[in-house]
Amino acid sequence: MSSLHKSRIADFQDVLKEPTIALEKLQELSFSGIPCEGGLRCLCWKILLNYLPLERASWTSILAKQRELYSQFLREMIIQPGIAKANMGVSREDVTFEDHPLNPNPDSRWNTYFKDNEVLLQIDKDVRRLCPDISFFQRATEYPCLLILDPQNEFETLRKRVEQTTLKSQTVARNRSGVTNMSSPHKNAAPSTVNEYQVLPNGCEAHWEVVERILFIYAKLNPGIAYVQGMNEIVGPLYYTFATDPNSEWKEHAEADTFFCFTNLMAEIRDNFIKSLDDSQCGITYKMEKVYSTLKDKDMELYLKLQEQNIKPQFFAFRWLTLLLSQEFLLPDVIRIWDSLFADNSRFDFLLLVCCAMLILIREHLLEGDFTVNMRLLQDYPITDVCQILQKAKELQDSQ
Repeated sequence: MSSLHKSRIADFQDVLKEPTIALEKLQELSFSGIPCEGGLRCLCWKILLNYLPLERASWTSILAKQRELYSQFLREMIIQPGIAKANMGVSREDVTFEDHPLNPNPDSRWNTYFKDNEVLLQIDKDVRRLCPDISFFQRATEYPCLLILDPQNEFETLRKRVEQTTLKSQTVARNRSGVTNMSSPHKNAAPSTVNEYQVLPNGCEAHWEVVERILFIYAKLNPGIAYVQGMNEIVGPLYYTFATDPNSEWKEHAEADTFFCFTNLMAEIRDNFIKSLDDSQCGITYKMEKVYSTLKDKDMELYLKLQEQNIKPQFFAFRWLTLLLSQEFLLPDVIRIWDSLFADNSRFDFLLLVCCAMLILIREHLLEGDFTVNMRLLQDYPITDVCQILQKAKELQDSQ
């Protein structure tokens, strides 16, 4: 470890040990990258995403309260419905008169269960192929959810619920972009069926199952948006960061902490996932056009070239912006980019500048290429040095 890196760690530790965290100082340090040693990144992200307040004295009580609240969500939205489903049908009256699988009443327990299954099946399909370039999400977590995997009770896990359902809704794909493929062109396809995944022993669960629970609970609590394909790519890096925290006490609660940080992050970017808002000033179309207007201001020649070839920002910037670049780079690089995004006061204005910087850094290739070559470049971005990209984005920000 270099003396410079040790010095940066010490700087973070000095800021984080104060009774009241100096947010501007923390943001300034975090913008240049947060060290992973000692769980610094995990702690900084929780502060930057407004999960933890600036007053250290309140951390213990707030964490305990939020983690207990998440446990309550699990009881109400996963454990209780499973118990209710097991009991439904015990009484003939329940099935044929008060409630039954064909009951169209929106308040029907069966109706709710089936609708939840449609959402769950899409979540399950997406989380099983999360970050296929690494094995982390297929491995067993050190801290399975004992509330659900209680050996004294055979509660229905979401995985069992998916495996046991007879619904044919696997083909339902609520893709935010309609026909647009949200998957990265350079990532390997994940196995397509449940049976192609190794079955873990009883009492164990894979990391992807934890992510599945987080997204299912979020969908239940936010019925207006529920789950849209691509949210799995947002929660993945958050959970990975918290679940690999060197502090075992924090790692044990990675699921609950990820849920609340994801919820806070989605509160800022959820408009990107709502199609009816596309053409509003807070919608994704406006943001994509903003990338091009910024490019026009910074590099007119490149802007005109893309216009001449009719390369619209929807062809590439939709995925860049909606998924916070999580599909364009390897996971460690995505996490490094997010350090800067989370640290910036205008974090998603900075994301627009990062996208613009990505275009400018390959300008020579784009100016020389035809439509086909350029589309390939933009959909499978060639530069892997994210620090170079962030430095260029910072230059663009400083020149405004």
